[in-house]
Amino acid sequence: MSSSQPGTCPCQGAAGRPAILYALLSPSLRARPAVPPAPSRCLCRQHRPVRLCAPHRTCREALDVLARTVGFLRNLPSFCQLPPQDQQRLLRGCWGPLFLLGLAQDTVTFEVAEAPAPSILKKILLEEPSSNAGGGPLPDRPQPSLAAVQRLQCCLESFWSLELGPKEYAYLKETILFNPDMPGLYASSHIGHLQQEAHHALCEVLEPWCPAGQGRLARVLLTASTLKSIPPSLLGDLFFRPIIGDIDIAGLLEDMLLLSQPVPVQAESKCRLGRSWQH
Repeated sequence: MSSSQPGTCPCQGAAGRPAILYALLSPSLRARPAVPPAPSRCLCRQHRPVRLCAPHRTCREALDVLARTVGFLRNLPSFCQLPPQDQQRLLRGCWGPLFLLGLAQDTVTFEVAEAPAPSILKKILLEEPSSNAGGGPLPDRPQPSLAAVQRLQCCLESFWSLELGPKEYAYLKETILFNPDMPGLYASSHIGHLQQEAHHALCEVLEPWCPAGQGRLARVLLTASTLKSIPPSLLGDLFFRPIIGDIDIAGLLEDMLLLSQPVPVQAESKCRLGRSWQH
């Protein structure tokens, strides 16, 4: 008969306690008998950590998608003419959905395999009680789970099934990019107008006046709503961290966008926009 409590994953045992061997031999747990042990990692298949089967190839393709995203933004006058601080906030708020649309448009495919977990004995041997006195074992950086990656793959497959063209992807990216509800925007009303224009252009290219076009527009908008369910942290951990380590992807995009613009033009545009948006 199982001793697991209701709501506790069966793989963790009673109350989610760590394995008996680890509890007996771990120096940190022996030194603090009164402190409840940290819960062990869930080992159910859907929650098991995974990693890319071909990380170098996939990371290179992901970086290519970032570069094309920067090219899209650089060639979008309505975005480049916004105040620099608004460009930064919009980019930080929507780089994840834009990157996902880039993966879908470029048909980037990838496979994952279960990441090998360190053995209990290895954890014990590598643990240093002196460097962690007074606290529990430092938790490992969580890796993407199989369930999270499958949601990502399902999202991409949904876009592939729509068979969108370049214009449809472009207008959809603009609709997502120009989000007037982003906190701290300097020109939110103008950005809202840009979003309406992009949405109208998307509707026109999908021909909603035809019954088939109306159904296609509904499917596109419904599929686009699933982009919010994919956290940007998952994209960074899956596609970039295995090769280039922890990096601020939004900051990287900002640097790439900044380097792609001539310095004199950028300085002149910044001064001009700073004056114009004050009225």
